[in-house]
Amino acid sequence: MSSTDNAQIHDRGYRTFEGTRSGVAGAMRSVAWHTTRSVLGLGRKARHKIAPVVVIVVAFLPAVIYAGLAAILGGDFFDGEFIPEFSELPRFSIAAIVLFTGLVAPEALVRDRRDGMFSMYLSTPLTRLTYLLSKVASVTGVLSIIVLAPTLLYLLALTFASAGPEGAGSWIAVLARILVSGTAASFVYALISMAASSVTDRRAFASVAVVMVMLGLLTVIQILIESADAGIDLRLLDPVNLPMEMIARVFGDPGEYPELSTARVYGANLGWCAASGALIWSRYRKAGA
Repeated sequence: MSSTDNAQIHDRGYRTFEGTRSGVAGAMRSVAWHTTRSVLGLGRKARHKIAPVVVIVVAFLPAVIYAGLAAILGGDFFDGEFIPEFSELPRFSIAAIVLFTGLVAPEALVRDRRDGMFSMYLSTPLTRLTYLLSKVASVTGVLSIIVLAPTLLYLLALTFASAGPEGAGSWIAVLARILVSGTAASFVYALISMAASSVTDRRAFASVAVVMVMLGLLTVIQILIESADAGIDLRLLDPVNLPMEMIARVFGDPGEYPELSTARVYGANLGWCAASGALIWSRYRKAGA
């Protein structure tokens, strides 16, 4: 008689799951939340928190300064011409945006490929598309902290200093423009960053790729326009300032490139989103198969 003849299976260690099954939507929320934590360094060692904290501090510094001046000097301080408009304040965060997209955002995709987690995600209700949508939502949300949150703080500073928009209708209209334009710009930056970082599973290489796309292309465009008398239309390929132009146009301002029509600015931003999304999908369409 073999030793397996008396084998028995007991179900004492197993319990039927009685909770609510959240399905695909719950899986997407979970991926987005854990990606946000990873990008911000939450729940990780202190060294992973340094870059996000530095970027957020750099982004908020101008708004904090204006808010402090408003609290100390009151509404009269905002009568000066050197005070920025709502559409101009996000430009103070360009350095922080480049730092984030180059040093922090690549963590959203690179870590899963490096650790082999992407294949495990595909064993859940998630598909490649829903996985990527969760990642885009997470990166866009974190970028919104840098792009639009300082402007929200600025709006509150003006409001408490009795120097903000007059009337509830005007105040809500400004708030809506801040939210819409800031979220849209964050979405564009998120897709560009994720597209550049999707070409490698090494974070350092991903950071280099993002910086080359953003700063490298910006430098080439400026050289061609200033030295080679290239057309102003090359500004439509500027991945750093183009989303800022979109923010300005939402507020009805001519922006830094008034020669470009508003329709072309919007179209160019959509083009960057389409090209970035296509590259991301091409990299993940067969990944983990």
